[in-house]
Amino acid sequence: MSEAAAGVMTERVPMDTPPGTSNVLRLAIAQALAGANAVVVYATGAIVGSTLAPDPVLATLPVTVFVVGMAVCTLPAGMIAQRHGRRAAFLAGTGCGVLVGLLSALAVVLGSFWLYCAATFFGGAYAAVVLSFRFAAADCVPPERRARALSAVMAAGVFAGVIGPQLVTHTMDLWPLFAATFLAQAAVAALSAVVLFGVRLPMPTAAELAGGRPLGVIVRQPRFVTAVICGVVSYLLMNFLMTAAPLAMHLCGLSQADANLGLQWHVIAMYGPSFFTGRLIVRFGPPRVVAAGLVLTAAAATVGLTGVDLAHFWATLILLGLGWNLGFVGASAMVLECHRPEERTRVQSFNDFVVFGTMAIGSFSSGGLLARYGWDVILWFSFLPILIAVAALSRAAVTCAPAGQAASA
Repeated sequence: MSEAAAGVMTERVPMDTPPGTSNVLRLAIAQALAGANAVVVYATGAIVGSTLAPDPVLATLPVTVFVVGMAVCTLPAGMIAQRHGRRAAFLAGTGCGVLVGLLSALAVVLGSFWLYCAATFFGGAYAAVVLSFRFAAADCVPPERRARALSAVMAAGVFAGVIGPQLVTHTMDLWPLFAATFLAQAAVAALSAVVLFGVRLPMPTAAELAGGRPLGVIVRQPRFVTAVICGVVSYLLMNFLMTAAPLAMHLCGLSQADANLGLQWHVIAMYGPSFFTGRLIVRFGPPRVVAAGLVLTAAAATVGLTGVDLAHFWATLILLGLGWNLGFVGASAMVLECHRPEERTRVQSFNDFVVFGTMAIGSFSSGGLLARYGWDVILWFSFLPILIAVAALSRAAVTCAPAGQAASA
């Protein structure tokens, strides 16, 4: 038996055993807790930034640094997972999650904008690791259940959508400028680490350490290119609009509590569909699910253009969350079809690196566009990436092999 074949057989052991279900459950719980940390950053980042920043244009820079941290840390997190196992990467990420809360609290007490930006970088590192939970869950189950396992972990984000905003609402007045909120954020990250200690995933096999096909060969597959484009657009627009929305609501005279509740329903909409997204992917295929997500994202921008009342903002955020879920989860399922088992860590990390790296551009530009041109310009701009993703999907429908063939090529 070859070394590569032995590696594949080693990987199949945990997928067919009961611990696979336990792992998915623990990853789902950790996703809920860790997702709350990201919600706190999004809910407070622009507000704290506008208070501490030396220039209003820099108001969303902390959120941009958060996204940069996601992009920069995806590849190192992937390397840790490939060499030392996924759990080691998970625990390193939760350490960053504790650090972001502690440094953020210190930054607002000292009134240091740049220390706050540094803190959100560690928050981005934590978020990068957390988003790999979905792929880890897919590794724990047989191939026919991967889409559902991935979707199940993403569904846990519904609880993050409740925990995060409520964490802000109940702690924001205990200490000026969300200092108490950030300390609570650190405590939630520590609790997530406790949950992750019980995750049991296989250590990297000899085949994984060997690496499989060259990365350049894998990423040139038409289906992979389409998956990356759709993942980029889905996450870019979600982040682009969600970053600007709380500040736009503030500028329109709406309260922080209104913004918190809007973000709560947005995050619930982001993750709620995951309870059935996996089934939709199995039934209709990832490309059609992604297409539905793009339509919902376009609808979100359209609703936002019709007014700036509270209902308009909330409807925009809810539709945006629904669109992100179908678009991003569908694109992630397409990525699973483009690599062999021994290539998964490198390919998944590369995909996330591209997605989050592009997000940083949208996050930073949203603050400048909002300050200079207003909310409507941000919404109009959103239609261009949607058209690009639709074109990529249309081309893939003609040129790509049927699902599953790319991974075995």
